[in-house]
Amino acid sequence: MEICIVPPAEKPPVDRAYTVTMTIRNFKGRKDVEVHLFRPVDQAIFERENDAYPWHTLLDDPLNPNMDYDPLSARRVILEAFTAAERDQLVEYLKQRYADKLECIDSCSMDFPIPLGLTALSDLGEGKSVGFIHLDRTPNYPLDFAVRGYFDLSEHKPLLETKEEE
Repeated sequence: MEICIVPPAEKPPVDRAYTVTMTIRNFKGRKDVEVHLFRPVDQAIFERENDAYPWHTLLDDPLNPNMDYDPLSARRVILEAFTAAERDQLVEYLKQRYADKLECIDSCSMDFPIPLGLTALSDLGEGKSVGFIHLDRTPNYPLDFAVRGYFDLSEHKPLLETKEEE
């Protein structure tokens, strides 16, 4: 299993600035499925942490000025990120628990400011090929923060390809 943690070019403006993805070798009939890990942000977390951030310096203009967007979703993008300490704990947990199932773990810091119009992972819905993994619901989960993973199976090749797909 490969682990790639890219250090930030400069110190992020807030501690909660790190993204983590893992690639699962075999998952739900697909191979090398990329899973975007995040801290789920419920209303209680949002209310508790919202006032702690200088949003005027962390958020930028919308990606597209003509699009409709939820102005709070970009805030949740930041609140879903990990601190460096959380990232390190999460990577260590994944190494110990899932080393034989993972192809790689990648992490980097987000680029600030975050453009308005980005959708937080916790705001996405589930569907036929997209969904969430609830890592914090596994037996003997040791971390003191919840972790979820968002995946889209349509982005990945099936484990077994049929003649029609070749």
